[in-house]
Amino acid sequence: MDFNVKKLAADAGTFLSRAVQFTEEKLGQAEKTELDAHLENLLTKAESTKQWTEKIMKQTEVLLQPNPNARIEEFVYEKLDRKAPSRLNNQEQLSQYMIDAGSEFGPGTAYGNALIKCGETQKRIGGAHRELVQTGAINFLTPFRNFIEGDYKTISRERKLLQNKRLDLDAAKTRLKKAKVAEARASMWTDEVTRAEQELRITQSEFDRQAEITRLLLEGISSTHAHHLRCLNDFVEAQMTYFAQCYQYMLDLQKQLGSFPTTFASNNNQSALTTMQSVSPPSISASAPLPAASNSVVTSGFSELKAASGNRKARVLYDYDAANSSELSLLADEVICVYSVPGMDSDWLMGERGNQKGKVPITYLELLN
Repeated sequence: MDFNVKKLAADAGTFLSRAVQFTEEKLGQAEKTELDAHLENLLTKAESTKQWTEKIMKQTEVLLQPNPNARIEEFVYEKLDRKAPSRLNNQEQLSQYMIDAGSEFGPGTAYGNALIKCGETQKRIGGAHRELVQTGAINFLTPFRNFIEGDYKTISRERKLLQNKRLDLDAAKTRLKKAKVAEARASMWTDEVTRAEQELRITQSEFDRQAEITRLLLEGISSTHAHHLRCLNDFVEAQMTYFAQCYQYMLDLQKQLGSFPTTFASNNNQSALTTMQSVSPPSISASAPLPAASNSVVTSGFSELKAASGNRKARVLYDYDAANSSELSLLADEVICVYSVPGMDSDWLMGERGNQKGKVPITYLELLN
């Protein structure tokens, strides 16, 4: 019991001594032992590393998960050591909306088919983004977080201990100086000076030892930079893979949708349609959706044809690969006969080429006089 009381009293005395020394230094009434330049540079480098690591880490989290509510939820589950529930990311949510809309509008329509194709591509992009998030979290964010929550906390603890040892040293220097002043006034050697000198030797030894420990830890920052560089390379590689996948997915989608002249959708006059005929568009696969035609182009002649019982000549504007045996494959610039069949979808006509016949999309045709 007496030992505990004495220890508490000693700790209180040490704390008070440090507080007095710190206050007098701030007021300019006491001298302060300066750290050597090398140690000061190491401390500055460590602090800078910590600040920039935190900023990069937080912004990377924003990049990988733009939704702040989702980030908070993931943080809470991580602290509870529980797995967060799986949720659709932004691309997957958009994919679901597009596919549902395309299904409702009808896969056989140009717009519906295009929506479904775009939705399927967005789903693939969403999957690639999940892989990027997972890779980035493991290979980039986790090492950065481990430094902040591990290595830097150790450095901070030892740095604070060095500060306390420095205050003890300067307080001992102050007491020795006061003891010598009192001794000079008394013109005799006192035990107070002896005790002060012994205390100074002890505090100096403890300070030097703690400074060496802190220096060794701080010199490890260079190794931290080397490790973070490897993590950065891994993250860049993950991003390269992600963007390459996205590019390939969109390239495939573009090929499926096809490239159509903008005048087809933006102009309703005959001159625009004539200009469009001189353009040689790429071939469209069987799975591609139909291009969207303006209402005036469709109603100008096709409505009359559907209302009549005869047939008309039509020029093919684009290559078209039949999706099944009920359709007729087309080659750009060829001329075929077309006619309407009762009950057929408004976007299609029956086409004939010699002995071949089958459904053809009206948006790929231009009726001839």
